[in-house]
Amino acid sequence: MAAQKVLVALDFDHTIIDDNSDTYIVKLLPNHKVPEDLKQLYRKDGWTLYMQEIFKLLHKNDTKSSQILNCLTEIKLTESMKEFLTKLPRDSTEFIVISDSNSLFIDHILRNEGIRDLFREIFTNPAKIDENDCLNIEMFHYQDYCKLSTKNLCKGHILNSYVESRQKDNVHFSHIAYVGDGSNDFCPSLLLKEKDAVFPRSGYSLLNCIPRMEAEKGLKVEAEVCPWDNGMDIHEKVKEWYSAVNENLPHPRLRTLIKT
Repeated sequence: MAAQKVLVALDFDHTIIDDNSDTYIVKLLPNHKVPEDLKQLYRKDGWTLYMQEIFKLLHKNDTKSSQILNCLTEIKLTESMKEFLTKLPRDSTEFIVISDSNSLFIDHILRNEGIRDLFREIFTNPAKIDENDCLNIEMFHYQDYCKLSTKNLCKGHILNSYVESRQKDNVHFSHIAYVGDGSNDFCPSLLLKEKDAVFPRSGYSLLNCIPRMEAEKGLKVEAEVCPWDNGMDIHEKVKEWYSAVNENLPHPRLRTLIKT
């Protein structure tokens, strides 16, 4: 028998947590500054390779992995985010993370906050600590088909693949919420349909990106757009969906991935 659930997909930095986990550890560098040559690397080769060089620099300066992980525990969750995540019905909700951070940081912070077990999947750049106590990060994948996304992470592709994989498991989503803050959250937002909702954080770039992309490129988000300031803003909307779990589902479930 097919199961119907609500899917909540969330970004991590400036969404689940109220900071950027990657840039937060810059405080451990000498003088708390990134050298100019590394800044140039980010502009040329992207975020993942940039962060790998940051990790190497920290290691070169004798910063231990334990210091980095301890530093991350200082970061707070976004206001009432834990309440939002824990108040929704567990048996009818699936939570996933889709983030351009890394697996080590996300897992460590979520476990420290006692909420790791809420998330069925975490999609992000793989990271680990090597035998020399240096952090290493890899791209989640390499993609050249979506110009709305970075080359190492197309969030729309990940969302689409997850929904398709769950359909094969006979799990279908009556509604989908996408919660984010940045312009790299636009691609998955564009895949949602009318009965879904995208939650762009107030004061961050996704909120302005949505009308701009429609005006400039004709890329219109069909889902309801619900700006949020705290986790309970999201909860107030999502909680309405559980009385409609047995509604007919759109087919196909998501819009076609934009390839530009």
